[in-house]
Amino acid sequence: MSISAINVRNQFRGTIKEIIEGPVVSEVDVQTVGGLVVTSVITTRSVKELNLTVGREVVALVKSTEVSLATL
Repeated sequence: MSISAINVRNQFRGTIKEIIEGPVVSEVDVQTVGGLVVTSVITTRSVKELNLTVGREVVALVKSTEVSLATL
């Protein structure tokens, strides 16, 4: 599955492996289907609003300056 409404070519489907939550920002590690681990640093507020939890399926959207997450 890919997110077609967003213009990002590098999309990796995977499962959240670990979340290291900080007071302002959090690190979210995603184990991709291809075996890579992609880490996204996003606001802790976004982690809560997206209801991100270990084991949840997501799509990591990679641009040259950032890694974004979309829930499935």
